[in-house]
Amino acid sequence: MSQNLISLDISAEDLGAIDQALSVIETRFAGLLALEADERRALVKMGDKSEAFCRQTLMALVQNPQVVPPSLDVSEATDDLRAIDALRPRLARLERLVERVNDTAIALGSDVMMAALEGYALLKVSGRGQGLEGLRSNLGQRFSGGPHRPAPAPQD
Repeated sequence: MSQNLISLDISAEDLGAIDQALSVIETRFAGLLALEADERRALVKMGDKSEAFCRQTLMALVQNPQVVPPSLDVSEATDDLRAIDALRPRLARLERLVERVNDTAIALGSDVMMAALEGYALLKVSGRGQGLEGLRSNLGQRFSGGPHRPAPAPQD
């Protein structure tokens, strides 16, 4: 039974326009930061529950500058909060788009895999005596050895 979750044909013109739009986005977002995984883990994060606390604290500090020491840059923190507010709707749109692109790539790959599995089954049955034994044997190596497990870590 054949599977066809999606048929997608993106024209060269559309791909060019998409690449151009992505280049504009990358250029406009040139100031974005790229953190290493360990840097990301080490940072104190403002989660959903902390956000109200942060907003209220900054508002109180702005309204009461007499309690703010010169070492605390409240203006920079409020600018950062405004930048977060500006980025979030764009981030949400990008995340939805990336999720759809990923889902589409998974569906396309699944369609290809199902067709290949169906074709391989046909080669196994109908390919005998057709000079396809070598090809069938090479293709069958994909299934040899059972599930692949990572090698155990070396013991010290």
